[in-house]
Amino acid sequence: MLEKRSLGKTGLSVTLLGLGGLFVSKVGGPFEQARLAIHYALEQGINYIDTAPGYLDSEEVLGKALCDVTQPLVLSTKLGGRPLPFHPQERKELEYSFAESLRLLGRPVDLLMIHEPDRPGQYDWWSDKEHFKGPVLNFIQELKAQGAVKAIGLGGTTAYELARIIRTGCFDVVLTAFNYSLLWREAEIEVLPAAIEQGMGIVIGSPLQQGALAKRYDAEIASGAPWLSKPRREQYRALYRLLDELQMPITEAAMRFIISNPNITTTLSGSRSIAELEQNLISVAKGPLPASVLGRLDEIAAMVPFRPFEEPFGLPFGRPYWGPGQA
Repeated sequence: MLEKRSLGKTGLSVTLLGLGGLFVSKVGGPFEQARLAIHYALEQGINYIDTAPGYLDSEEVLGKALCDVTQPLVLSTKLGGRPLPFHPQERKELEYSFAESLRLLGRPVDLLMIHEPDRPGQYDWWSDKEHFKGPVLNFIQELKAQGAVKAIGLGGTTAYELARIIRTGCFDVVLTAFNYSLLWREAEIEVLPAAIEQGMGIVIGSPLQQGALAKRYDAEIASGAPWLSKPRREQYRALYRLLDELQMPITEAAMRFIISNPNITTTLSGSRSIAELEQNLISVAKGPLPASVLGRLDEIAAMVPFRPFEEPFGLPFGRPYWGPGQA
C-alpha cells in the first residue's frame, strides 16, 4: 500500500505518489491509453490527481475516465487559461473557469489552485502586486468558505517570487515545479522553508525535471548537447558515476530523493502510460534513500547550486536547440 501523508492543515490525506494530469491529455497519447493509465493508478492506491485548464484537454479526459469511478480520491485543478483570451482580474472569467472545470471533470474539486501566480507575464492575477491581493484571492476564499472546495493553493514555478506569495498566509497548499529534484534544488532556499513555516501541504511537480532525469543521456553528456554549460555537464557526469556505483536507475534515484524529504506531501507522476506509471510506483515502493546516498547527492547538487544563466528551462536532450530565445 502506498504511504499517505497529511496535506498540510487541510484535513486531507494523499498518497506519496500522485498522478499529474498534463500527460493524460492529447499531448500524451490517445484517450484509451490515458484511461488505462488513470484506472491503473487508482487500482494501485493512488488517491491524488492534479490537473489544470492549461493542460490541453486533461480535464475532459479525466472526466470521461473517472465517470464510473466511485472510490474516494482527492482531485485538484487550477484557475487560469480559460476563456481565451483570459483576463485574470475579471470575476466573471474566474467563475467561468471554475464552472467549466466542474463540468468537464463531472465531480467536485477538492483543491483549487491559482496557476502561475508568481509569473505576471503568464497571468496578471494581482491588482495589489505588493501584497498579492486581487479578485482571484477573494473568489477562491469565498469558494472555500462556502464549502465549494476544501482547500486553496498555489501552483508555481519560480524559486523566490513564489515564496513571497506563500508568506501571505492565505493558502493551504503549494505545488512547486522544476525547482526541486536531484540536481535542481533552488526550492530549498526559500519556497520549501516558507511553506513549512505556514504549515502548508507541499506538492512536487516534475520530479524528473521535464525528462532531464527520466533517462540517461550518456552520449550527449560525453560529447554532445552544445547548449549544456560546463558545470552542469560535470554535475551530470558525477551523478552518472554515482548511479553506476549504486547500480541504480536514474528514475529510481530521482523519485526516491523526493520522498526522502518528510516535509513533502506528495510528488506527481507525469505518466502517459501504465508502463511509465508502474516504473514510478516501483521506485516509490522502495522508500527513502539511505542517508549516505542523500549526502552524496547533496554534494553533487552543490556543484551547480543555481541555474546557469543561459541554461534552457527544459533541457532539450534528444532534440534540436538553437540557443537562447529559439524554439
